[in-house]
Amino acid sequence: MKRKLTVDRKKDYSDDLANSKKSELISNNLTIRKWLSPILWGFAALMVAVLIFVVVQFFTPKQSSLIPKVESANFIRTGSDPAELPIFESPESADSLLRYANPRTIIPTRARKDIIIYTIESGDSVFGISQQFNVSPETILWANKDTLNDDPHMISVGQELRIPPVDGVLYDWKEGDTLESVASFLKVDPEAILDWTPNKIDRTNPVIEPDTFVMVPGGQREFQQWVVPTFARGPSGVNNSIPGACSTGEGGAYGTGTFIWPTGNTFISGNDFWSGHLAIDIGAMTGQTVYASDSGVVVYAGGISGGYGNMVMIDHGNGYATLYAHLSAISVRCGQSVYQGGPIGAAGSTGNSTGPHLHFEVRYFGGFINPRFVLP
Repeated sequence: MKRKLTVDRKKDYSDDLANSKKSELISNNLTIRKWLSPILWGFAALMVAVLIFVVVQFFTPKQSSLIPKVESANFIRTGSDPAELPIFESPESADSLLRYANPRTIIPTRARKDIIIYTIESGDSVFGISQQFNVSPETILWANKDTLNDDPHMISVGQELRIPPVDGVLYDWKEGDTLESVASFLKVDPEAILDWTPNKIDRTNPVIEPDTFVMVPGGQREFQQWVVPTFARGPSGVNNSIPGACSTGEGGAYGTGTFIWPTGNTFISGNDFWSGHLAIDIGAMTGQTVYASDSGVVVYAGGISGGYGNMVMIDHGNGYATLYAHLSAISVRCGQSVYQGGPIGAAGSTGNSTGPHLHFEVRYFGGFINPRFVLP
């Protein structure tokens, strides 16, 4: 019993000692926390300050080493000495874009409204002149009815032509003409004549004196055609009465229905095919051989009026006929059969011509077709 009491006392003592140490440890922890808390807060504040400093230093732009530091200076202005700005010199190592002043001024092209007088030169054609001045060849013929009479072959070196500023008819006003009658004849509205300011027509009193040239923009009229008639093979009293023509009979060579270029060249040197020139002018030198474009019978060989000069016409016996003009020489006779590619003469500049070339026509049952449509 006594031994048991002793053991219990020892147990109680151990428990008291453990509780005492536990209380002491808790007290010490509270003391450490009391002193550690301000230190941690201070350390945290220091870290935030350091972070802010680093951010500010990183994002603040620094002065480039390429730009020299300019010291402040004191400038004194006087009444006699004007103030001057310092001259800026870019460092050689600095990259830059330079824009230079361009003193060139582009003035827009204005539409021409005056009539130009053009002097014909060697090698000119109505078609070529029209391209040069950006008007239609018909416009040039209509403007020069008094000299060309609607025939483009009538031009000659040294001749002067009127060149209108726009497509239309340059009309020579006659006694008894009225705005309405002229407008109707040229297929335009009278306003087209009044609206063209260079005509200088008073709208309140539109009186136009005779022999005045009036521009009619967009106007047009019929041509007086100057073409050689189509001669046909076979007996014909009419053909026998015309120099260069003949009675051929019913026989002879017939065409293949296909055509070749009548010269060694295949380019246009003057007039192309248009309403006032129902042919093409093929580039050729004087004396250059001219060939039959297809087989057939020669129905004309010789000189002829109308500006054609020396001419050969071939009837191909199938509705087609071809004509070769301005020849310097003819090597076939009327009534002779010729074959495709055979020589018939030499190119030249006879008749009304401003330079050597070959005037070449293709006709079908008397009508004119563009030779380009049948040539290869």
